[in-house]
Amino acid sequence: MEKFRSHNGFARSFKENKLTIGLQIPIENYSEMPKMDLEEQMRLAKKAEEMEFASLWVRDSPLRDPSFGDAGLIYDPWIFLGYLTAHTQRIALGTSSIVTTYRHPLHLAKSAASMDKMSQERFLFGVATGDRPIEFPAFKVNREERAALFRETIDVVKKVWREPFPKIQTIRVDMNYGDIIPKPTLSDIPVFGTGFSGQSIEWLARNTDGWLFYPQIPDRQRELIKQWRLTAGEFKPFIQPFGIVLSEDPNEVPLALSPSGFKTGYKFLIEYFYSLQEAGINHVPLALKFGYRPVEEVIQEIGEFVVPHFKCTHEE
Repeated sequence: MEKFRSHNGFARSFKENKLTIGLQIPIENYSEMPKMDLEEQMRLAKKAEEMEFASLWVRDSPLRDPSFGDAGLIYDPWIFLGYLTAHTQRIALGTSSIVTTYRHPLHLAKSAASMDKMSQERFLFGVATGDRPIEFPAFKVNREERAALFRETIDVVKKVWREPFPKIQTIRVDMNYGDIIPKPTLSDIPVFGTGFSGQSIEWLARNTDGWLFYPQIPDRQRELIKQWRLTAGEFKPFIQPFGIVLSEDPNEVPLALSPSGFKTGYKFLIEYFYSLQEAGINHVPLALKFGYRPVEEVIQEIGEFVVPHFKCTHEE
């Protein structure tokens, strides 16, 4: 998108017809509950930056639900991102994704604008409606209203970033005076919807700056990307997370391909990522949680042998 050409996070991570690689946090091997040792996480984040990964992504997990399985990010995402900002310099920092249903849109606008300023325009703002059933009653939110609250959040944050002292009347906002500061340097921040979030593809194409979508079978994903491109009318990146268990054998190929991830050697991974790039996927945040090798070793290997094929756009 032309308006985000000078946005450091967007420019580093996205270019039309190109794919780049990021990492999901926690950067560690775990099944349900990560350790998230802060010193170790920061060391690995710096390692990812040195190896020229494009981005790091954190999740919003408001409540732990043991029946859900993965506990996700154990720290508050905004506080953790602030800490991460202070320990990195160039790598893009994203949310995948902040749950709009339980957070007031004015708070979200201020948090995101603060994050973008403090990181020197490295922030990528992924948003979602939430999917853990226990959270809706805990926050006293009607689950049936989540799609409307999602639309409200995007409308409000975009308006308060752009306008001084805006007047806003929505479901949760009655703002007749006052302003949200700081304003983003570009008067906007890249916002990415997650899945459909209860919206039509037309609404998402008009009101967001890119799409975070779940892995699915290749033909279905290709068709969805085609619809996205036609509907958006301009380049708006398509992001797909992916889980990888990296084999010690660089020549190992997966016995069965899963859209959401598999075990393989790095040589097949290069081939597979080229197929994703050809399908129109612009960015892949990798989850390493199911691996068994030391994570630093995996980052080194992917950074040394895979990332150079899918360089950050600022390097080209």
